[in-house]
Amino acid sequence: MRQQLWDKTAIIFAVGIFLTFVAFDVIWCMDTTFASFSFFETYATKIIATLALAGVYALTRCRWAQIVVMALLDVLLVANLMYFRTYYSAIPASSYLEAGNLADFKASVTDSLRWADIVLPLITIATAVMAFRYKTTKRQPLTAVLKWWAAPLAGFALLLTGVNLCKGGFHKSLRSVRQSAYLCSADAPIFSVFGCIWYDITDAAEPITPEKQAEIERWLASQPKHQPADSVTEKRSNLLIVFAESLESWVLEKKVDGKEITPCLNRLLKEKSTLYAPNVLTQVKGGRSIDAQLMICSGLLPLMSGTYSSLYYDNTFYTLQKAMRGLKHSRCYLLTIDKVSTWNQGAVARSFGTDTIISYHDFKMTEAFGTHKRIGDASFFQQCREKIERGEVWKPGESVYMQFVTYSGHAPFKLPDHLRTITFPASIPEKAADYMTTAHYTDKAIGDFVAYLKTLPQYKETIVVIVGDHEGLASYRQELVGNPACRGLVSDKQLTPFIVLNSPVGMRYDKFMGQIDIYPTLLNLMQLDAYRWHGLGQSILDPRKQGVAVGSVMNVEGTGSDKEVERLKEAHTVSDYMLRYDWLKRLD
Repeated sequence: MRQQLWDKTAIIFAVGIFLTFVAFDVIWCMDTTFASFSFFETYATKIIATLALAGVYALTRCRWAQIVVMALLDVLLVANLMYFRTYYSAIPASSYLEAGNLADFKASVTDSLRWADIVLPLITIATAVMAFRYKTTKRQPLTAVLKWWAAPLAGFALLLTGVNLCKGGFHKSLRSVRQSAYLCSADAPIFSVFGCIWYDITDAAEPITPEKQAEIERWLASQPKHQPADSVTEKRSNLLIVFAESLESWVLEKKVDGKEITPCLNRLLKEKSTLYAPNVLTQVKGGRSIDAQLMICSGLLPLMSGTYSSLYYDNTFYTLQKAMRGLKHSRCYLLTIDKVSTWNQGAVARSFGTDTIISYHDFKMTEAFGTHKRIGDASFFQQCREKIERGEVWKPGESVYMQFVTYSGHAPFKLPDHLRTITFPASIPEKAADYMTTAHYTDKAIGDFVAYLKTLPQYKETIVVIVGDHEGLASYRQELVGNPACRGLVSDKQLTPFIVLNSPVGMRYDKFMGQIDIYPTLLNLMQLDAYRWHGLGQSILDPRKQGVAVGSVMNVEGTGSDKEVERLKEAHTVSDYMLRYDWLKRLD
């Protein structure tokens, strides 16, 4: 019976599926660590998944049905590899329902493909060819199925369950991997993509436990208390924040072949009233740009898995927008050339306290380029200027919070030829040259807009903040850093700039900080310290702050005490709990 249930064709399919999982792990681990191959779960999950999927042919004796299943598996695994190269995690369960968001980022998506990914469909093709070389045996009776398929599957599942129970259960076991400094990106190889999906679904359904509640309260009690900055004496009434897509710090203050990459921003950095922090560690996770808005506007770190903008957009948030409205009677504007449906930013903006949203349909599609023809940053800022001049936004006498979200910095950083205003030596790798060319273009767009703002009478009471929403090079970084032409140019760290123009405190802060530290710093600079929520970060104007930050994959940059590093690591879990259980609602 065993030989008939698991005939040569069934064995070929099983081997093919198992090799597909192994190939996926190898490709994944090439960018992280191969430590996952030392875990029992790595092999147990593959055997279980192989038995389950190979059962399609073993039970039906339909070769084409099994081939379709393998093809779908390839699509799932390749999609996760592509996602991982940007977000450093498997696709969260909730994000499978948000695939439509990728329609506006097709170029960025295809840029995440690698030649190694072709190995997976090649295994499927080879398996199919070999499977058709043998005759199909008859479908087996239920007793044979139970004995030679269901029983082994259940046996391995029980064994894996027992191992996880010894480690505190499946959720605790996977969570410990995600919180590990060295294994945080190894959850998919160890527990499989299916295990990650199951974790996301079941973890989201769990109510808050007394242990989690105590963990949040303990962490908040240990946090240094926010305090006003003595150095901030000048009043500011308006806060403008530019979220520059994928802008990294290393392009600033740099020359290539005698040419400045960002001449406009470089000039602004030299002004006495400029505050500049070049070493802001990227802390975004699966939401990328929308995660940056969460940290900078509300002082919360992103979810460990999933995107708050789709799962918890209607939570209670305490934000810069609400602080400006409550303490300065400001009107809050969001200006973006994206659609409000992209990453659900329309709903997020409303939850954050935005009064007016100016988005995709409110802009003329001039200077448009890219897959979905979004307008370039130069046209975007020019039209923002026109809207101010016409009184559509920032009306005379109005105190405002204004948020500008750029677009041109999206991967693969391909500008149309007529917008390219700088060239680089042929020795510079194409990806680095394209990135710097785009940064040069955005630099000019921001520079022209700031020059206009300076002509306004209300500028003297205005702070203009320019931040990179997240790093941009993703999986290309290692390759570029290793290229001789990029040594001393491209940073090996995921750092974005934090620039404050017309700041009441002009300074340069060269220590490491996290994106999460921007929120309390802006509370200081805008004298919003009386606001009830000060975030999970710490202002860089606080002399107690240590120059250390913990990134989205638990990477530590800078120097701090062991106690402080551990506290910053715990902050990611604490913020995850606060978002999942709408913790800030308790402040109402």
